[in-house]
Amino acid sequence: MAKGVAVPAAAVAQRRSARERGVAPCAAVLVRDRDRIFGQDFVKHVRAMGIKQVLSAPHSPWQRTYVERVIGTIRRQCLDHLIVFQERSLYRHLRTFVGHYHRNCVHLALEKDTPEPRPIQPPESGRIVSIPVLGRLHHRYERSLSNLLSMVPEQVAGPSAQPLFAVTES
Repeated sequence: MAKGVAVPAAAVAQRRSARERGVAPCAAVLVRDRDRIFGQDFVKHVRAMGIKQVLSAPHSPWQRTYVERVIGTIRRQCLDHLIVFQERSLYRHLRTFVGHYHRNCVHLALEKDTPEPRPIQPPESGRIVSIPVLGRLHHRYERSLSNLLSMVPEQVAGPSAQPLFAVTES
C-alpha cells in the first residue's frame, strides 16, 4: 500500500488477523449467512486464516440458532441501551455484560441456576441488596451483611468459571 492512500474501514478491519494479534484462530469453521457485508475481501481473508466457511440457506436464521440467540441477547439486554463511542469502550461493556450474564442470569436449562454456580444464600445471611452492573443498566441481588456493601461486584461474585461465550479485546 502506498503512503497517503486512503484505506476503507472494512479493509483495515480485515487486516486484523489472528496472526497479527499474536492469537491463534479459535475456530476451524465459520457458519455465516449470505449478508452482503461479507464481501470477497472478507472471504479471502478468512480463507487465508485457514477457517472453512459454511453458508446457511438464504432467509434461514433457524440454521444459526445459537449464534442468533447470543447476538440477540447481547443486543437486547446490553447494546440497545448503550451509546458506544470507541472500540475499547465496546469491549469493556461487552466484558462486563458477559460477566454479569454468567454470574447473575438464571437459565431454565440449568434448573434456574446461573452458568457460574453460586451458593444458596439463606435468609440469615442478611438483607437483600442491589449491586449495580453496567452503569445501573442491570442489577445483581445478593443477601448481604453490612460488610459486603463496600465490596465491588467482582469480589462478591468470586472466581470465574469457564464462560459460555467470551469477549476478547483486539
